Amino acid sequence: MALSVKVPRKPKALPKRQKFGLPGCPIDKGFMVCKHYFQNDVDKKLLSDISKKYIRDEYSKEDAKAILANSEYHFNLYTHIIAALFWKRIGQEFDEESIKYFRRAKEYYDTLIEPGKLKLSQNVVEEDGTIKVAPVKPSPQQLLAQKVQNTIMVDLDQLEDDWIAGKKVDIKVYELFKAHDLKGMAAPLVKARVDRWLSEYSDAYNKACDQAVEAYSHIPRSELKRRVGVIQGIIADLDKVKAANKAVRQPRVPKAKAADKQIQRLQYLKESLEFKLMSINPIQIPSVYRLYTFNVKTRVVTEYVTSSTNGFEVKGSTLNNIDIEKSRCVKLRKPDEFIPAILSKTVKQIDNEWNKLTTKSTVPNGRINKDTILLKAMDK
Repeated sequence: MALSVKVPRKPKALPKRQKFGLPGCPIDKGFMVCKHYFQNDVDKKLLSDISKKYIRDEYSKEDAKAILANSEYHFNLYTHIIAALFWKRIGQEFDEESIKYFRRAKEYYDTLIEPGKLKLSQNVVEEDGTIKVAPVKPSPQQLLAQKVQNTIMVDLDQLEDDWIAGKKVDIKVYELFKAHDLKGMAAPLVKARVDRWLSEYSDAYNKACDQAVEAYSHIPRSELKRRVGVIQGIIADLDKVKAANKAVRQPRVPKAKAADKQIQRLQYLKESLEFKLMSINPIQIPSVYRLYTFNVKTRVVTEYVTSSTNGFEVKGSTLNNIDIEKSRCVKLRKPDEFIPAILSKTVKQIDNEWNKLTTKSTVPNGRINKDTILLKAMDK
């Protein structure tokens, strides 16, 4: 009887252990595959570590401290930027389409410097026995920069992506400013970016910079010229946005002081025993449209008229808002005969009496002094 011989079986090959995290990144398949991997398969802690290392290496100690004072989500939010930082760190080359992601890294982290400095400057407060940092309220400039970054800058990113893809497209910045409800103060933030574009494309087209010529050597000269024209159109639109904003800006109207505040330093004569006259309360002067005064020393009677919708205003001892063409003054030979007409008659009747005077009328200077009686104030 033949004996059976057992043949040893070969051990089954175990599947290769799947790599995770950074070791599992498919760096041999190009940057776009790497970017997709970072988006789906890299832990947030690793993303933050890559961002923070770049910040510490790229920025000064003070600026890095300010950037890192921002909330943690800033350092793991934009995976495409972080993938570009990793790609650069391991010595891989970028193509024309992917280099933009690396350039955006510094642009983004630059925007975190001022908010970080503001956060560091906040006082630490104690609430319920715990130490907390006082909440930071963004400044109007920071809010504007964030809005620009989330609106018009996204449109410019899309334009750049379309150009890289070979599309001959344009952009209407003036209309986009209206659509995003951006004001003229946002224009300089956008112009800083398109100025860089204009410099690069102009240098490439005019062959003024060897690096620019090499970087854009794959683009036909006709397309370079077209893009320069598009960028110049963007800059022209930004200038129009600023001009339009100035045109509709409401001028600041100074708030008039209260009547009692205006007359605090007004010098006038309360009573004249010689001419048996008493001044009206000077608080009546602000906002009226006609005022009669009499200087007891020079015997000059003055009729002040204003065309201002706010009426007269008093500053110190000077009457403002005077209509020089309608105001007049004259020296009286017989004050006792003319002044009663001012005190008792209408504007038309006073004008008739004034025209009977033989002395010539002159233009008043608006000064009221300690010899001046305030005869009458009228609202017409």
